[in-house]
Amino acid sequence: TIKYSETSYIADIYTEEKGLRSYIISGVRKKKSTVSQGLLQVMSLVDLVAYERKEKDLNRIKEIRSAYIFQEIPFSIYKSAVGLFMIELCSKSVKEAGVNAKLFEYLFNSFQFLDQTPHSISRIPLVFMAELSVFLGFQPGENYGKATPFFDLKEGIYTNVPSQASLFLDENLSEKFFRLMQSSLSLSHELELSKKDRKILLEKLIAYYQLHVEGLKSINAHKILEEVLE
Repeated sequence: TIKYSETSYIADIYTEEKGLRSYIISGVRKKKSTVSQGLLQVMSLVDLVAYERKEKDLNRIKEIRSAYIFQEIPFSIYKSAVGLFMIELCSKSVKEAGVNAKLFEYLFNSFQFLDQTPHSISRIPLVFMAELSVFLGFQPGENYGKATPFFDLKEGIYTNVPSQASLFLDENLSEKFFRLMQSSLSLSHELELSKKDRKILLEKLIAYYQLHVEGLKSINAHKILEEVLE
């Protein structure tokens, strides 16, 4: 969100029916506003009714309410750090304005899962990045094997001849990256990855995104993850 006029906000919201949209939410900063500013916190999951005009990039929200109230994310530095990483990644890589109901469902469910899971969350950023790449159209190839033990970040496939060292994963990390791609958020806690491996894989995945998402700037929230996640 950004402040707009004396009492309002403009909010970027990824919606089920319209994709990525920007909305004016009027009067929300008034003392007697009927809309809680808490609804507009980063990561909030909401239901809304909006006045939509095709010719306008900026529309107004008529009604907005919570679709799911987080129970743990606001009170856990660990889950908050993971959630902030996820939302920064989304805000810099999800650009489409068109409808993508499957992507919407995945994002909505991912934040719910982060809030609800009782298991370790240290692998969630990695699995989230891997799964999100499928929706964004640059899913890594699945041709890993003895004959193709190196993952090529630029081409998105496994190969037998590494060329530029900075654009390849070594054999050990390539094997772990392949296992990562076979996992899911609900099973992420079962992945056997050391803190060092997670750090390197996260950096390589960010590089992978930067190679495949046009104009993607640096991701900063992962630095917080390194501080708080064991």
